[in-house]
Amino acid sequence: MLVVTVTFTLKPGMRDTFLPLMVENASTSLREEPGCHQFDVCLGDDPEKVFLYEVYDDSVAFSAHLESAHFQSFDVAVADMIATKVVHQYSEVIR
Repeated sequence: MLVVTVTFTLKPGMRDTFLPLMVENASTSLREEPGCHQFDVCLGDDPEKVFLYEVYDDSVAFSAHLESAHFQSFDVAVADMIATKVVHQYSEVIR
């Protein structure tokens, strides 16, 4: 299993616009992409911080997600909303 976490720092005032797009993108991954099993969105006290947690079969499934049309359209749609995005991959997770 491959666990991916993404920390987004949003531009001020973008949280309410960004979140529905991110949740729809992750939900589409679960419905349409083999190898994508779970996601969770975490919000903190800082309105500009959003944390995403995703679980994939392996790095191949995650790479397929990054190359999917719906992910690429999401990336374009939110580009002006994000100040920074940090992706971490943790492999060899024990089930």
